[in-house]
Amino acid sequence: MPSKPDAKPDTKPTSRAVALPDDWAATPLTVVMPTYNEAGNLPGMAEALMALPLPGLRLLVVDDSSPDGTGDIAEEYVSRFGGERMAVLHRAGKEGLGRAYAAGMTRAITDGARYVLQMDADGSHPVARVPEMLGVALATGAGVTIGSRYVEGGTLSDAWGAHRRLLSRWANAYAGTILGTRVRDITGGFNLWREDALRAIDLASVDSAGYSFQVEMKYRAVRRGYGIMEVPIHFEDRTVGESKMNLMVQLESVAMPWKLRARSRR
Repeated sequence: MPSKPDAKPDTKPTSRAVALPDDWAATPLTVVMPTYNEAGNLPGMAEALMALPLPGLRLLVVDDSSPDGTGDIAEEYVSRFGGERMAVLHRAGKEGLGRAYAAGMTRAITDGARYVLQMDADGSHPVARVPEMLGVALATGAGVTIGSRYVEGGTLSDAWGAHRRLLSRWANAYAGTILGTRVRDITGGFNLWREDALRAIDLASVDSAGYSFQVEMKYRAVRRGYGIMEVPIHFEDRTVGESKMNLMVQLESVAMPWKLRARSRR
C-alpha cells in the first residue's frame, strides 16, 4: 500500500525515496517537465531528480523560449548529467501547458520510455514520491498512476487559503461529476503514464491547450479501459516565480468537461 506522505514537502528526496528492486529501478522512465520562466526552480528540481535511486530515469525539459534563460540553464545541466539522463526540447514560444506536455510525451515514447511522468518545475510535486509511484504502477499494472491530493493521506500546502482549497476541490468535483469518473484528483498534474496508454490516447488529437489537458487525458484513459491508481502526496505551493494560471485557462477548464461529454455521446 502507498505510504502516507510526510506533513512537509519532500525537499531532500534521496533520504526519503522508496528503494525499488534493481530491475524496477532500471525501468526506462522519462520525466516530462514543461518550463516557462522557471530559472529559479529548475536547478533544484534537476538535481533532486538526478539524485533519485532510479538509474532508468531521464529528465526531458520542454522549454517555451523562456525569456529568463531557463532553456539555457537546462542545457547546462544536460552537459553536467549527460544526454543519456537529460535532454531539452526547445519550442518556438508559449503555446500552453497542454501543448508542451503533448510534445514532450510524444518525444519521450519515441525515444523509448516505458513510463512517462508529468511533473511541474515549480517544486509543488514531491520528487521523493517518484519511485513510489513507479513501484505502484509496476506492481498493479495501472495505465495511469496519479500523485493525488485528494485520496486519504493526501495533503495541501499550508500556504493555500480556504478559498483556494475550496476552488480546487470544486474543480475536481465539477469535472468528475460531468464526466462520470471516479478519479479523485482528475485536475492534478503529477501523473505517471504507461507507454501503451499514451499511444492509445493519441496525443496528437488532444484538444486542450491549458490545464484542462489533465482532465482530458485522464478521461480518455478511463474511456479506453485503462486502470487508474491514486497515491497520496503532499502538494506544496511554489515559492519562486509566478503561477501560469490566467482567465483564458480557467475558462477552458470550465468548458472542456462539457465538450468531452458531448463528444463521447456522439
